[in-house]
Amino acid sequence: MLTKWLKNAHATVVFTGAGMSTESGLPDFRSSTGLWKQFDPKQLASIDALNNQLSDFMQFYQERVNSVQLVKPHKGHSILAQWEKQGLIEGIITQNVDGLHQEAGSTHVAELHGTLKRFHCQSCGETKDRDDFIKQQIKCHCGGKIRPSIVLFGEQLPNKAFEDASHLSSFCDLFIVLGSSLSVAPANQFPLIAKEAGAKLIIINEESTNLDHYADLVINERKIGEVLSAVDQQLHSI
Repeated sequence: MLTKWLKNAHATVVFTGAGMSTESGLPDFRSSTGLWKQFDPKQLASIDALNNQLSDFMQFYQERVNSVQLVKPHKGHSILAQWEKQGLIEGIITQNVDGLHQEAGSTHVAELHGTLKRFHCQSCGETKDRDDFIKQQIKCHCGGKIRPSIVLFGEQLPNKAFEDASHLSSFCDLFIVLGSSLSVAPANQFPLIAKEAGAKLIIINEESTNLDHYADLVINERKIGEVLSAVDQQLHSI
């Protein structure tokens, strides 16, 4: 069914969450590992922590940045990039900040929560180097703080990414969710926007989500890379 819908769709959009990245070996944001055992990630991943707990904020994000450098895209990332080149998908909306979609070759990616691949000054906005951040060179020449270009709790989603995601969701006729619990607003509204516009909704996630009852197809307890590989093989056999 998924293969048939993908083949026949005029415009397919893919929405990815943490489950897409964990298959590459990247720990879930909410996992209880390392520094995250000592602090609540929601507190450290905030604009308040940047302003008032800078040392803890830096340690937390240096660990996250380093962990991203150690992982590579998995087969599922590569298949999505291939499907984009083949015209099977219009673009990807992602909650992930690891840049693995782009590393795999995808070019039309709306990064709702920013990226750990870029850094900038909180005050003047100047782009900064990753190595400066890792070496704890946290002050810009203007006196501002150097930070990852991700969306912190207390900040709005980037306008362009939000607009791109809204456009993709509103005009597609097939919307595929991969590895998201769909529990974080406003990102979890995009599947509903697509559904309300008439698109078929497919949710592929390890566990059930609160939006499963809206979906035309739900696949649980299967690896994303495994599902996408099976679909890709079927596409080539048609």
